[in-house]
Amino acid sequence: MKIIRRIAAALLAAPLLACHAVTVNAFSGTSARAAILIEASGQNVIYESNADARLPMASTTKIMTALCVIESCPLDMKVTVTADAASVEGSSVYLREGETLTVEDLLYAVMLASANDAATALAVAVSGSVDAFAELMNERARSLGLNNTHFTNPHGLDDEDHYTSARDLAVITAEALKNETFRKIASTYKHTIPAADGGVRMLVNHNKLLRAMDDVIGVKTGFTKRCGRCLVTAAERGGVTVIAVTLSDPDDWRDHAAMLEYGLRSYKSLVLAESGSLSFPVPVCGADADFVIAKNDEALSICVPADTPEPRRVVELYRFMFAPVMSGETLGRVSWYGADGECLGSVRLYASESVPARRTPTPFEKFKSFFAKGESQ
Repeated sequence: MKIIRRIAAALLAAPLLACHAVTVNAFSGTSARAAILIEASGQNVIYESNADARLPMASTTKIMTALCVIESCPLDMKVTVTADAASVEGSSVYLREGETLTVEDLLYAVMLASANDAATALAVAVSGSVDAFAELMNERARSLGLNNTHFTNPHGLDDEDHYTSARDLAVITAEALKNETFRKIASTYKHTIPAADGGVRMLVNHNKLLRAMDDVIGVKTGFTKRCGRCLVTAAERGGVTVIAVTLSDPDDWRDHAAMLEYGLRSYKSLVLAESGSLSFPVPVCGADADFVIAKNDEALSICVPADTPEPRRVVELYRFMFAPVMSGETLGRVSWYGADGECLGSVRLYASESVPARRTPTPFEKFKSFFAKGESQ
């Protein structure tokens, strides 16, 4: 198993050498106060421990911050840094009051350098104040059905009323990864943004697993003394995406390496149908054509546990159609079922072309046809 990409990386070599030994059978839990590992597409839980406990989340807060910003304003929008943003405590990219950057620049600062000043600048730009932006974050959390999450700020600095659970944070991350802009930024290891003096700021992602493990695509680190080490990571292989979350975990890098590999080996992706790959004839009554072709216009792939047997396919079609049949008209569906009878997914079958009804000849046409037959004899 090849998961170490650059063993020589000075920051990674010592703590992650043990990752060579990671296998499905070797995974036995984490050192975290709370943890969860899910398959992202269906949010299927692969492993969990104390996953619903309300705990502080530190800078993993910024996953929701980035998602709300991306959904609220264009990436090229200009943001002028306020005094409050420039003076916020904790990790920063040393923004200056009055400095102007784009939303995209600041998002890279938030996700790679975990910059509290950038997060605050974005919050004020989107909602007018930190408090108003925190309410936007809470509204988004409610839209996801989360009951154990509450935000008071966009950066994750300590606050008694700022908390989440490992499960909720995994749901937030799964939602964020659906956004291509978020996914691109979260998976970037190095990036430059403008500096106030006319130069550039070099941003290096705090997520060491982006370089240490193949298949890792993000997501976010976090730490304060009160929160401990918090980490959210995601990895993708062969159509399977898994998300690992740990809150207050002193051995998070090693735990996440084991969790991600375990998750990727625990699930597989099945391509049940590609667009246009299914084709069935359906008889047509009252038309010159004998039948119409029913096809699928959507693809279907699912993620299932690795030991799932091949699903059973069931085709449901009208036995026949009366003309006229319109192109795009629904003619049936194809569904796939697991061993327990659960429907794993289905696709619609539609008419690939229009089939007009057979036209009834006019009296004159019948008369003409009758004499034509007589002349041919």
